[in-house]
Amino acid sequence: MILNTVLDITRETGFESVNARSIAKKLQCSTQPVFTCYKNMDDLKNDFLDFAFEFYNDYVKTYRLPADTDPLLLFPLSYIAFADEETNLFKLLFISEMDLDMKEAKDFYNESGNETKVQDFAAAIGIDPEQAKSVFLDLFLYSHGIAVLTAARKLSLDMRETEQMTSGLLSALIKQIKTDTYPNTKEVRP
Repeated sequence: MILNTVLDITRETGFESVNARSIAKKLQCSTQPVFTCYKNMDDLKNDFLDFAFEFYNDYVKTYRLPADTDPLLLFPLSYIAFADEETNLFKLLFISEMDLDMKEAKDFYNESGNETKVQDFAAAIGIDPEQAKSVFLDLFLYSHGIAVLTAARKLSLDMRETEQMTSGLLSALIKQIKTDTYPNTKEVRP
């Protein structure tokens, strides 16, 4: 109940407005239940970040792509839509509390789940997993840029524009990989 309340507050006004008082007010109780369940607000925050990330994963699982959209665009399109629809959660998870420390491009794959995602991605587009890492990372960085601009309300694209942009980038990246791998191929289709 506490985590759902923190989710509601975060979605409405941002995580910075979450404290024991705001939780208690929303639950219509004293702050004592909060501190009965959690030693301090840092413990609550750690639990909530996991809870919020599961909320994001559920969002992606239930995200509906338009019927004629390439399934490979599920990740970037759902990520950008989440930034637009769940702005405060996006800011918390993927800007202020993003658990990604990239000193080099390969560090992207230290984050939990990214190695598995790229294996599935490689199989779907029919390229070597090492080559797919480059394409997947470029697609993530591109999508993250659009998502951050969307969350900051500096960019407002409709879904078709977003789809065309990400599809164009993905096609170009796949074409480049396949052209580099098979240079004598006349026409390359992603």
